Amino acid sequence: MKLSFPFDPVERSEESERLVMKDGQRLYHRFRPAPYYGGIATADAVGCSFLCAYCWNYNRNLYPQRFDKFYSSHEVSSRLLKIARQRSYHLFRITGSEPVLGEDSFHHLLKVIIHILREKPRSIFILETNGFYLGYRQDLIEKLNFPALRIRIALKGVDENTFQSITGAKKEFFQYPILALKELEKLGLKAWPAIMGDLFTDNEIERLREHLHEHSIQAELEFEYLERYPFVLQNMDKRNIQIKE
Repeated sequence: MKLSFPFDPVERSEESERLVMKDGQRLYHRFRPAPYYGGIATADAVGCSFLCAYCWNYNRNLYPQRFDKFYSSHEVSSRLLKIARQRSYHLFRITGSEPVLGEDSFHHLLKVIIHILREKPRSIFILETNGFYLGYRQDLIEKLNFPALRIRIALKGVDENTFQSITGAKKEFFQYPILALKELEKLGLKAWPAIMGDLFTDNEIERLREHLHEHSIQAELEFEYLERYPFVLQNMDKRNIQIKE
């Protein structure tokens, strides 16, 4: 996959999807129980529309075609359900990548969600997404109207410049995740924004909150914190991204 910074995330998303999707199947790295949210059955996929400097799955998302194995939606949901039964979990997610790269990956995701919620009706599926493609293709959002679905949109910057330096994507695409949040709230779906708290000052976070309110987004901002792997710190240093202690 050819890459120069800053890149067009629509083109990268579509190219990534061509690499990670095949006949309705998607590339996955592993399936595991994870301690987050109090315990959650987790599938780690590969392929992303962004290339965030702090991503713990950076190399797999940079070269997704070099890794892993294709799984059908039924195989993914079955493996997650097995983990949930073994650990008495009621929460499910796909992480490590962007679940929605285009229509093919979106429909793969829908099938995973539908199968899990049919087999385990009292469970919750947490969609962890950067929100970019959902903002670009807002017509897809109404198809996410599942009462047991929670949508966590990880905002990658507080403004256009920080968005570009962190994601590698062109700054003019900063608004798309926010547009996705706005449409999700408009439709009454359960969604909220998250931000990497230790990369921004209090003033920057407050400006982001004001920007969200300007778009009539009412959900509370969640804070996540950096996994300080050596390669993550090296990637951040190359892009001159500083940790705010």
